[in-house]
Amino acid sequence: MIERIVALSAVVSGLVLVACTDSQTDTDQAATASTDSYPHPMTEWGDPDLRGTWPIQHLIGTPFQRDEKLGTRELYSDAEVVERAQRLDEGRNARYEEEISSNKIGKGHWAETTQAQQITSLLVDPPDGRFPALTEEGQRRSGLMGSSWSRSVYDSIADFDTWDRCITRGLPPSMFPFNYNNGVKIHQAPGYVVINLEMIHEARIIPVDGRPVLPAAIRQWMGDSRGHWEGNTLVVETSNFNGIGGMTNIGIPGSPRGDTPSTENMRLTERFERVADNQINYSMTVEDPEVLTSSWTARYPMYLDNDYGFFEYACHEDNTAVRNFIETSRYERAQAASGEAE
Repeated sequence: MIERIVALSAVVSGLVLVACTDSQTDTDQAATASTDSYPHPMTEWGDPDLRGTWPIQHLIGTPFQRDEKLGTRELYSDAEVVERAQRLDEGRNARYEEEISSNKIGKGHWAETTQAQQITSLLVDPPDGRFPALTEEGQRRSGLMGSSWSRSVYDSIADFDTWDRCITRGLPPSMFPFNYNNGVKIHQAPGYVVINLEMIHEARIIPVDGRPVLPAAIRQWMGDSRGHWEGNTLVVETSNFNGIGGMTNIGIPGSPRGDTPSTENMRLTERFERVADNQINYSMTVEDPEVLTSSWTARYPMYLDNDYGFFEYACHEDNTAVRNFIETSRYERAQAASGEAE
């Protein structure tokens, strides 16, 4: 979807692969633990310091939902991590490396390198790591949603989601990994935290000065976020969604099948807890009772990598792909109808 190949081919001769530290897998074992004794760095104005680049491409190979066979297991054994790492290295990582060594960019670069993790899924609640069922209203709304991920017939822009149309990846998906554009950079200033996302280059501006949320009549694609500090943990609460974009497929292994809707009443609660110089423990809880039978929570570690560089997100699908999908779909149906008439 993204014109990432152009950017990559221009710099391939000097490209340096971004990798996490060697200690990352060991750190995963404590990914959900808090470190009360950690001497938390502070900003010049006295807020806990979260500044830096925290890319999440190490999570690409971690399923969103947990394999049903694993039940309530949140962590793989060391031996299982080694086995998963070998499969990744022999598969997607090898294809990426081969293109670097051959100085040719192809499909291998649509799938960036990643690492095997100790966690068995991003989803941790419900305890079985499985996405909650949709309500009856949720199923009705799902059937009305359009997306290139799930449709085969296209007649209008209503048959495409906001990501297809280069508007936004939306929330919650923007805080989860994908095959590319996984940069997350946190900026801070007095009274503000800003989360800059490589995907679509969106910036989440989060006041932390105690101001009230926007009036209920003001609804936004990414909602309205307000943050506060609980000790050294940043807690971000987001409401005032416009209910239009929905939560389409996360797009990684284990994503819920089909289109998952959201409503104007969806609420997100996120927690950013820095537990080491190079690690933030992140969690998100999503509540939307009109379409979900229960809330859900995802949790994962983020690792500091200030050498990670954001690529351009040259999204042009809204200019060409949407029209091409519609024209091709109509042509195919006309040809099929012509054949039946004969």
